[in-house]
Amino acid sequence: MDFNRRQVLWAGGGIGAAALLTACGGGNSAAPSGSDGKPRKGGTLRIGALGRASALARDPHGNQSNESDYLVIALVYDTLTAPGLKENTVGRLATSFAPSKDLKTWRFTLAKGATFHDGTPVTADDVVWSLRRLRNTPAGAARLPGVKAENITADGKDTVVLVSDFANAELPMLTRLSTFVMKKNTPDKEIAKAPGTGPFKLDWYRSGNARLVRNDHWHGGQVYLDAIEVTMFESPQAMANAMMAGQIDVASNAGAVAARTAAARQDIKVIRRPNDMAMPIVMRASSGPFADPKVRAAMKLVVDREAMVKQVLSGYGTIANDILGTGDPDYAKTIPQRHRDLAQAKKLLTEAKFDFAKTYELVTTEDIAGLAESATLFASQAREAGIKIKVTKQESGAFYQDTWLKGDFYTNYWGTNDSVVFFASKTMTTGAGQNEADWSDKDFDAAYHKVLATAAPKARAATLRDLQQIEYDRSGYLLWGMADGIDLAKPTVHGLPKLPGYGRVQLENVWLTQ
Repeated sequence: MDFNRRQVLWAGGGIGAAALLTACGGGNSAAPSGSDGKPRKGGTLRIGALGRASALARDPHGNQSNESDYLVIALVYDTLTAPGLKENTVGRLATSFAPSKDLKTWRFTLAKGATFHDGTPVTADDVVWSLRRLRNTPAGAARLPGVKAENITADGKDTVVLVSDFANAELPMLTRLSTFVMKKNTPDKEIAKAPGTGPFKLDWYRSGNARLVRNDHWHGGQVYLDAIEVTMFESPQAMANAMMAGQIDVASNAGAVAARTAAARQDIKVIRRPNDMAMPIVMRASSGPFADPKVRAAMKLVVDREAMVKQVLSGYGTIANDILGTGDPDYAKTIPQRHRDLAQAKKLLTEAKFDFAKTYELVTTEDIAGLAESATLFASQAREAGIKIKVTKQESGAFYQDTWLKGDFYTNYWGTNDSVVFFASKTMTTGAGQNEADWSDKDFDAAYHKVLATAAPKARAATLRDLQQIEYDRSGYLLWGMADGIDLAKPTVHGLPKLPGYGRVQLENVWLTQ
């Protein structure tokens, strides 16, 4: 199982969290007021997070498949940048970043006064060592695309230089997710307890559960909570039950069913993040029954998107248009919405000599609420077009070992509604580390690099539309809907923002009232 993909989906899909660095202009300045109208310091936040005992992981640069583990890591360690409220990317451990004229060389300036939890100052050498370690992981090429380890260097004590093999106006965005910084030359055997630079320090960790305490010397400013206790739950239902029983203060990624139940209660508030999670069906484009573009196009016409959103998501979501990255400011809304058309679907399948006598296996998991249900409903809809589909449910571990990146036909989810380029770089360009459909298209690759090399906003938007049109027409993604992210919280919990992706694992601005 690949770290970067799973880490992305957990970062985006499950954690109701706090704001970004206010000092960088990305913070959430509209925190709810308490009895005195101001956030208060103190208290322990009890938060539930999903995970499995069989998939525990502690390495910030390793395989992260548990939300509980990722939450702990994201609070203990800082990344260079983070998502912003007004801007797509803002600084975190790096307070500023600037490119060369050719967009190949980026200089990141580190926050003044930043220290590790043991009091040691953070230097550019620490960051260079961490990024090189990250780049040298099995998925390193996808984590920092176009940047070789040897092209990550220090310029003095507070400046890190990244040189890309190609022009890349979006490089800072790619440092928002997994560029966790540790002390230079930290031995692998000490990684799990290595001091970070984040707003919280690790007190203890036991089997996916953890206690974190406030870092009073965090470079990002005030941290309100005294401590955070993370409890791991192996199912959304178990977590929702704990929330209803008052055992936790926040249930992250609780799902639509829990939201409907909680909506009638005065002692629980529902935090809804619109269009937070992409829920595509993946069709392998390089071989097998979906290699013909006409077959993929037909499948996209078979699905009844409105019914999927209504029944699978209980209305907590919106229909999508087979393009990942709906949260992008330059998302191509001018591309016509694709609707169900069984007659045209059958025509395309007949032209492609599709074998209607065969039964096709659609593999799914129950990792998140609605995923398996989406497969079952789609199979039912496909029968109306004469397509026979058998739904197979796999345990999460088996799915990511045997099906993800390998299967012909499977459900999937991405819990971060990030930019179009983010998904293009990680899942669709030729050779991308998480190219789930094994799709390769020279026109798409050319459009992708043209976008990266374009800095002027209007020109970039036009080029990005071309990229999205190709994805819409030919990719292996059937993106039928975007699910809302849903967290449950006690009325005493304040400052839970609605930022996507890594922005929601930052709890430093969360505070409690009595």
